[in-house]
Amino acid sequence: MSDARTIHRTDLDLSLVHRGKVRDVYRVDASTLLMVASDRVSAFDVVLPQPIPHKGEVLTLLTAWWLEQLESMLAHHLIAVHPDRIVERVPLLEASRDVWARRAMLVRETDPVLVECVVRGYLSGSAWKEYRATGTLAGEPLPEGLRESERIDPAIFSPATKAQKGEHDENITFDRMSGIVGDELAERLRDLSMRVYAYGRDVAEAKDILLADTKFEFGHRDGELLLIDEVLTPDSSRFWPCEAYVVGRSQPSLDKQPIRDFLETLDWDKTPPPPDLPDEVVGAASERYREVFHRLTGTELDAYEPPVFGDDR
Repeated sequence: MSDARTIHRTDLDLSLVHRGKVRDVYRVDASTLLMVASDRVSAFDVVLPQPIPHKGEVLTLLTAWWLEQLESMLAHHLIAVHPDRIVERVPLLEASRDVWARRAMLVRETDPVLVECVVRGYLSGSAWKEYRATGTLAGEPLPEGLRESERIDPAIFSPATKAQKGEHDENITFDRMSGIVGDELAERLRDLSMRVYAYGRDVAEAKDILLADTKFEFGHRDGELLLIDEVLTPDSSRFWPCEAYVVGRSQPSLDKQPIRDFLETLDWDKTPPPPDLPDEVVGAASERYREVFHRLTGTELDAYEPPVFGDDR
């Protein structure tokens, strides 16, 4: 069953490696990490004061739901997500189980590839902003006459640099990506990203959801390329409900859009300190996260049983 508690910050009996905008990452041993998705939420790269109930749970369990289906397509870093399996491998976590259960992933540590693999199936966000100004995406020309939110067929692989703290990701050309990671790896990353996007798009469309774009991250472990971090979640993807889709305007998204919409009404310069979020905005955002989980998986979040992976099967 789902834990209704809201988790803003974790302090487990493990060595903290990194506390990001959403995830707290702990070291389990020399080759294994525990990634805990909190309910923290950021907007415009600023972490906001109020957490969003169930957000971390949705990010973790939806990633696991996708990875269970993708295992035959590519390798990934996830060892265990089911709380019982995590405790079996890391017994000391039993005492803090109520804090991390259903929001933690036990993963293999990797050497991350320093490029984010973005696939865009619809013209939106920063891609639309650049296209409207120059007719290009990351300097690459696109067909004339495209409208905001229009489907791009075939989808476009649009890599980006990984931003340092306080900076923004930068869309780059495939040639520049090749210069960073090498031709062979760049081509492999593009192929894998396009295949996973195509699978996710087809699954989502069958549930009356459009997968507008998404971001993948990869890492190397013992010479093997692994899909890492979150996969096809509302924090790494734009999910649009089919029933509201209209070309030529921005679309309602099944994510933290209520938060962005509220913040845009304020006289805030989008730098710390951030404003407080009203209860109704927090509630609306939480409902969006739970809705996309239910629509994709066909299961209410509270009733979802985490899958079992690898050797634990």
